[in-house]
Amino acid sequence: MPPKTANPSARQTELLEAAYQYALAHGLTDLSLRPLAEAVGSSTRVLMFLFGNKDGLLRALLERARTDELALLVRFRQSERPAGLAPAAGQVWTWLAADEHRPLLRLWAEAYTRSLVEPDGPWAGFARATVDDWLDVLAHCQPQPERDGADGAARRTLTLAVLRGALLDLLATDDEPRVTAAVQRHLGFLGQ
Repeated sequence: MPPKTANPSARQTELLEAAYQYALAHGLTDLSLRPLAEAVGSSTRVLMFLFGNKDGLLRALLERARTDELALLVRFRQSERPAGLAPAAGQVWTWLAADEHRPLLRLWAEAYTRSLVEPDGPWAGFARATVDDWLDVLAHCQPQPERDGADGAARRTLTLAVLRGALLDLLATDDEPRVTAAVQRHLGFLGQ
C-alpha cells in the first residue's frame, strides 16, 4: 500500500468519498473492486494505485467512517463541564436512534464484528478503538470524583454496553419506540 499522505490528491479524496457513499449503501463484507470502481466512475487499476490494494481501500473506508463517528464524540468533549452520565447517554442515544444515521451505524456494526473475527486484517483494532473512544467520551461527561473511581468506570462501561446492545437491537428490528423505552429505563436507573 502506498504510504498514507497528509495531503491526498483531490482525485483520491473524491474517490474515497464516493466509495464511502457506496459502502454506506452496500456494506463492506462482499465489497468487490470492479463493481465499486464502476459505481464511483473509476477503474480497479486507479483504485489499486491510490489505495494500494483492497485491504488499503478498506482501511481508508474504515478511517472515513470513524471520521463521522469521531465528529459526534468531539461535540461531547467540547462541553465546558460534565453533563453527567445519564444526560450524556441520552444525547448519544438520540443520535444513534435517528433514522438518518442508520447507514453509518450498519457500517459500524459490520466493521465492529469483522474486527472481532478477523483481528489481523484491515479491520484490526477497529472494535477496540471504538470502545476506547466511547468510554473516553462518557468519562468526560462524568463529574471528576465519579470519573476517577472504580464505580464510575463500571457505570460508564455498563452504559456503553447498554447503548451498544440497544443499537444492535434497533438495527436488527427498526423498533425504535421499544428500544428507546428500554434505554430510557436504564438511564432512569443510572440517574439514581
